[in-house]
Amino acid sequence: MTRSNIAKAACVLVVLGVAGSPAIAAVSSLRNLAGTWSGGGMLSLANGEQQPLRCRASYDVAGRGDAVSLNLRCASDSYNFDLTGNVEDRNGMISGQWSEATRNASGTIEGRVAGDHIEAAARGQNFSANLSLTTRGNRQTVSIHPAGTDVRDVSLTLARR
Repeated sequence: MTRSNIAKAACVLVVLGVAGSPAIAAVSSLRNLAGTWSGGGMLSLANGEQQPLRCRASYDVAGRGDAVSLNLRCASDSYNFDLTGNVEDRNGMISGQWSEATRNASGTIEGRVAGDHIEAAARGQNFSANLSLTTRGNRQTVSIHPAGTDVRDVSLTLARR
């Protein structure tokens, strides 16, 4: 698996992290993300190999809680990445952009929020993935399923610090 494919899968984490929060009303749907989060999980490859990930995220919530900017850093023993993103929630519909500058990867994300759960699709020039995220209190669980890469799936658990 190339570092580029791993980085593209990681880009999805940025966007997913931005979008993941309880969203009952658009005014406060992203407000619960504010602050610093950390944790880890597993990146599973198509060949059966698994790599543990360690991640830290910083979320800056703006406006009435309907917009957020973030920085996500994740690393395993074989690579690391530093991603940024911006996402907005408009009445339960999320949309935004992500980028990973060191590997020249970028794209968009769109999806829906239902209570504490989000389902979304991330797209880039050479990358796509379906995303699922649930946030309960100070804990987030993330599942990412890329298409057309060596990455089969990514699962993470993050906690607010």
